[in-house]
Amino acid sequence: MNIARRLEALKPSATLAVAARARELKAQGVDVISFAAGEPDFGTPQPIVDACKRALDAGMTSYGPVPGDAACRKALCDKLTDENGIPGLTPDHVVVTSGGKHSLYQIFQALLDPADAGTPNRVVLPVPAWVSYRPQIELAGGVMDEIPTTAERDFKITPAELKAAITKNTKIVVINSPSNPCGTMYTPRELRALGAVIEEAAGTIAPGLVVISDELYEKILFDGNQHLSLGSLPGIAKRVVTVNGLSKAYAMTGWRIGYFACPGTFGSKLVGAVKKLQSQSTTAIPTFIMPAIVTAVKECDAQVEEMRVEFERRSKVAYKAIAGIDGFKCPKPMGAFYLFPDVSAHFGKYTPTGATIDSGMTFASALLDEAHVAVVPGEDFGTGGKRCFRFTFACSQEQIRAGAERIASFVAGLR
Repeated sequence: MNIARRLEALKPSATLAVAARARELKAQGVDVISFAAGEPDFGTPQPIVDACKRALDAGMTSYGPVPGDAACRKALCDKLTDENGIPGLTPDHVVVTSGGKHSLYQIFQALLDPADAGTPNRVVLPVPAWVSYRPQIELAGGVMDEIPTTAERDFKITPAELKAAITKNTKIVVINSPSNPCGTMYTPRELRALGAVIEEAAGTIAPGLVVISDELYEKILFDGNQHLSLGSLPGIAKRVVTVNGLSKAYAMTGWRIGYFACPGTFGSKLVGAVKKLQSQSTTAIPTFIMPAIVTAVKECDAQVEEMRVEFERRSKVAYKAIAGIDGFKCPKPMGAFYLFPDVSAHFGKYTPTGATIDSGMTFASALLDEAHVAVVPGEDFGTGGKRCFRFTFACSQEQIRAGAERIASFVAGLR
């Protein structure tokens, strides 16, 4: 008896694996400082919790509509229209899913076919990029076309690089800004330039081109940086699928609330396809959570801003501490809550116990075993990630300082 080949080849999440190893060491009594999981350490704002409690008290425990009820889809539609400037949306263009990851998985399943289906199935992705894009794309039958980036360029692509990567076989371009794992983001001007390339390509060599704009960290921005939704650009709005969720900005990771939206005729077709898929898998998120979505997007701006301000403070502490370590090349964080330092200056060195440092993986493994600091190795984030590791500063300033001191001491001991 065998397991399907597509799953035998599937790699588990490196992020979750490191977090599990850190928990294992902690259970053994080891003093581990973890910067692995991308999860805010704040509690969910009380108005959101209260809305869920009221829904439970009111008996909202039956099956709900597959894409979410009318009230929560309208609230999200209003948010995307008013805040993000996406034209032509109605609540029927919105689907609520079990987390942003679930949205992405279903979108790839709805849009991609294996190569032998005779349709474009290639996906352009700037890398390093979030670990789950590649396996989700490949499970759906797609083929990755990476655009490598570097720390020296803030891990961002140029319009010329995007233009060169799009071919007649390109079905999807994925843009994630602010970025997990890099912590950098595209400015509105840069996004408009990328949008112009997409508009030109769609009008010539790739008429069926779709853009997935992953905007999960849109509200966690620093130093006055401004977010722009690609779906607000008139020339490409009807081919942009905007993906978001409540996990990060609202400190609701365990609630598993994601959503996506796309206007126009194509948006209606995509929503219809995903509703069919979701009806045969998870159906809907819990009914009593749906009123909490309305409360979050309509009533909790103040709490979100309070958390953002603290994330900004932490970003400064983390950047000063990590970027100052000998040999590290680390772009300044612009959004999200990650640093992605390039540590390749230390490749070829050895730890005091004799472990060789020749990749992000060996650096992270030795750091956990010898300095008891957990970070995520960069390999699974795509080409260029092997030189790096991901450091999450969604934790207290005291923890950031203590962990950075251990990392600096570890690096100083390499020979």
